[in-house]
Amino acid sequence: MTDSPSDRRRFQRVAFDAATELRQDERSWAVELYDLSLKGLLVRRPSQWDADPAQPFEARVRLSDDAEVWMDVQIAYEDGDLLGLACRHLDVDSVSHLRRLIQLNLGDQQLLERELASLGSS
Repeated sequence: MTDSPSDRRRFQRVAFDAATELRQDERSWAVELYDLSLKGLLVRRPSQWDADPAQPFEARVRLSDDAEVWMDVQIAYEDGDLLGLACRHLDVDSVSHLRRLIQLNLGDQQLLERELASLGSS
């Protein structure tokens, strides 16, 4: 029996709709967020996309009026209009916000703790 890709995934993705922006140098793009995890996010490429895919980005996900997640990301893959962005750096406040969001969506503290342990060892 083979594992499906979601069974092999080390980090659970949380489907979430939030205002999301990508920045690169002086340019920025509002993007549609599909999901996010402790290791990155999946977004729809905007129509006015003129970014350098080889260069890093800063992603901002507004979770609420008083909670934002900031990630330094790199394009990991492109699939049609979708961009898979791998997290390269996540500050402590953003980790806390994401941890709470994932905890609420997973409903499994042990799974969350395994993901956080994997984050520290990757």
